[in-house]
Amino acid sequence: MQWLMIALGGALGSIARYAAVGYLTPMLNYRFPFGTFVVNISGSFLIGAAYVVIVERALVSGEWRLFVITGILGGYTTFSAFSLEMLQMWQEGHVAISLFYAASSVVLGLLFAYFGMQVTQKLF
Repeated sequence: MQWLMIALGGALGSIARYAAVGYLTPMLNYRFPFGTFVVNISGSFLIGAAYVVIVERALVSGEWRLFVITGILGGYTTFSAFSLEMLQMWQEGHVAISLFYAASSVVLGLLFAYFGMQVTQKLF
C-alpha cells in the first residue's frame, strides 16, 4: 500500500510540475528557466507546510507523509531538472545567469520552506 501511495502522489506531482513549467517558462525568456524556478520555490513552501501538518502536528495519518511529501512533492519539485538547466546555461556561456539561478534557488528555497513552516504553525 505504501508503494501505491508514493506512486499515485508522484504521478500527481509530476503532472503538476509539467503543467507549471509548460505554462510559466514561456512567460519570460528561455534563457532563465522560470517555470522550474517557481516550481522549486513553491515546492519548498509546500514541503514546509506539509511537514508541520503531517509530522509536527500529526493532523493526518503517517501514510499521508508518503503520499504528500515523498509522492506529490517529490514528483513536483525538480532538482534534477534544475541541475541540468543550470549546467546547460553554463555550457552555453551564460555563466552569470547560471550562478544567479543556482544561488537564488537555494536561498529562496530555504526561505520559502521556513515561511511554509511558520505560516502553517500559526494556522494550526
